[in-house]
Amino acid sequence: MSAVFQQHPKHPPEGSRKVLRGQLCCCFPRALENRLPAMLPSTSAHNSTCKDLLPKKRRRTRIPDKPNYSLNLWSIMKNCIGKELSKIPMPVNFNEPLSMLQRLTEDLEYHELLDKAVKCESSTEQMCFVAAFSVSSYSTTVHRTAKPFNPLLGETYELDRLEEFGFRSLCEQVSHHPPAAAHHVYSKRGWTLWQEITIASKFRGKYLSIMPLGAIHLEFHSSGNHYVWRKVTSTVHNIIVGKLWIDQSGEIEIVNHKSKDKCQLKFTPYSYFSRDVPRKVTGVVSDAAGKAHYVMSGTWDEKMECSKIVQSSHGSTSTEGKQKTVYQTLSPKVLWKKYPLPENAENMYFFSDLALTLNEPEERVAPTDSRLRPDQRLMESGRWDEANVEKQRLEEKQRAVRRRREAEADYEGYIPLWFERKVDAVTGELICVYKGGYWEAKDKQDWSTCPDIF
Repeated sequence: MSAVFQQHPKHPPEGSRKVLRGQLCCCFPRALENRLPAMLPSTSAHNSTCKDLLPKKRRRTRIPDKPNYSLNLWSIMKNCIGKELSKIPMPVNFNEPLSMLQRLTEDLEYHELLDKAVKCESSTEQMCFVAAFSVSSYSTTVHRTAKPFNPLLGETYELDRLEEFGFRSLCEQVSHHPPAAAHHVYSKRGWTLWQEITIASKFRGKYLSIMPLGAIHLEFHSSGNHYVWRKVTSTVHNIIVGKLWIDQSGEIEIVNHKSKDKCQLKFTPYSYFSRDVPRKVTGVVSDAAGKAHYVMSGTWDEKMECSKIVQSSHGSTSTEGKQKTVYQTLSPKVLWKKYPLPENAENMYFFSDLALTLNEPEERVAPTDSRLRPDQRLMESGRWDEANVEKQRLEEKQRAVRRRREAEADYEGYIPLWFERKVDAVTGELICVYKGGYWEAKDKQDWSTCPDIF
């Protein structure tokens, strides 16, 4: 269904400010963080809120600048056309110093959207925040043309921000071929997110297609609203010649399996001949009966807005023969806006403030944690030649372990340590879900069951 969106002429901006609750912009400018206490009224309630918002631990704000190594990408890629790239050994020169598990964790950068969604009184209003969150995860990709490290089988990554932001996250690489990672996030502010993502990638000659397979689940504790959606296709262009650039294209259908509300989001592929805004995302939020309540609009690299629909009517027929729907709406409300990149980001792989902290050394993590991966650490330090030697050693060690496993008579396949395979009650798919035990093992510092992968 194609749609035309227009603002309702009888509803000025002032009259539309009651459409969404908790509608403040979802980020504080970095420069204002230190001034926040002085800006808020000095009541104990406001002071405690302010303490919740500000980080309790100082995180690093930079990493070593990326070295200027030259390497001919085409000399390696020309033999890879049509192949699955996860099976082809690639030097670290094409990587960024993060693993795929850390990149997956980066989806949580705008977690406050989910904290706000918890407080929504209507499920369609809540869907708007969930939709904005689903789009926000792509904002980090616009300049990030380097590939993350493929995790080793059994590799893990934790991000414990329980004290700072109310959530803790755990990822584990649960399969090597095809590469698959399981992810579980618990927030004490009222939501749980889980997913198992398999990355399929094919080199097509001029461009590289990256297809994430698997469903993302999000459940709100108090309402029981259970949302499910899948990621769109990412395309890396100009592999052979020119400057690399990334586009996102396809459609996301978000379904609330409790209320049966839906949101259809369309990521418009870039076209040289189009007059549309680049990286455009549009969508409509509808209830179980199919009645449209909100229009979503924006771009996947900058911001998303929602507009409450006050009237809809049938418009003209499109060139494809489809009936257009015209929505008259209240003025749009910004739900999500991208944080500005840190200073010197272009020399630090275009990492965001969050990405700069993801590989920061941390005590008490599992011995399988991505932060402890030696080739990735050497690469981050700018010692790429040593990193390439170390990467080959780790991959050969992994192959040797796999050969030993497969030689065992009763070998039934790799069994994840912190996740287990179950049939999902909502989608009917076999999915790896968190079985518990990781954070308890961390408290006791008992990592005796962890494999030696590094």
